[in-house]
Amino acid sequence: MAKRRNPEKKMKLSGHLREFRNRLFKSAIAIVSGAVAGWYLFDFVFAELQKPVLQLAKEENINAQVNFGSVVSAFDLHLQIAFFIGLFLSSPIWLYQVWAFVSPALRKKEKRYSIAFILTSTPLFLGGAYFGWWLFPGFVRGLLSFTPEGSANVINASEYVLFTVRVLLIFGIAFVLPVILVLLNAIGTMSGKTILKGWRPAIFIIALVGALATPVADPMSMFLIMIPLTAFYYLAAGVALLNDRRKAIRRSKLTEDFDLAENYTPDETA
Repeated sequence: MAKRRNPEKKMKLSGHLREFRNRLFKSAIAIVSGAVAGWYLFDFVFAELQKPVLQLAKEENINAQVNFGSVVSAFDLHLQIAFFIGLFLSSPIWLYQVWAFVSPALRKKEKRYSIAFILTSTPLFLGGAYFGWWLFPGFVRGLLSFTPEGSANVINASEYVLFTVRVLLIFGIAFVLPVILVLLNAIGTMSGKTILKGWRPAIFIIALVGALATPVADPMSMFLIMIPLTAFYYLAAGVALLNDRRKAIRRSKLTEDFDLAENYTPDETA
């Protein structure tokens, strides 16, 4: 009876809110579970985070160090880093939850797209974060270079960690966006021509992401992030166009088979 009343399986606003709450709850559980592991990885991660500052201070002979400004700041930073480690460790789960919420209701044969999303988005997210980490020492060097000679640059630990994580998250999420475009095309929401025609706003958004992800006034750093993002965008458009062509060939073949069946007349002499 419910299917007859709602044959298109449309969800009411209250249903969307419940779905959002459930997806958010599952993502939170995954992140908290990862944060438990992140608590024990704090020493290693914090040592890696402050390496660029310590190396630059040693090479340039400047006074730069990560500082804890209060009694509770060390504990607070421990919690923050544990949370961010949990965010990265649980990325396959919350990325899937995001996709499962924003994608339309999938048929059984289309559920494989969810698996494809996880298999492609997780490596791209982690790869983008690693790419940001590879560029990060250059960002630190560029920002600390503004320290006047004879002055000390005492860096607040919490602000430094938040700055680091912001850079890594922007890089990671930016690398996942092309996968979302391909999957939206695969489920019929967006055509390849639509993706390709939107190259102007796409390039503008890519430049904006590059500016946000590269906090130093260095056009080369911005250019380095724009190159892979632009390549991924056009790769996504190319994959979408090939998928549209494959669907068109399949529809044409089905139409031909239907016409042949409709025009078929049995041989009366047989």
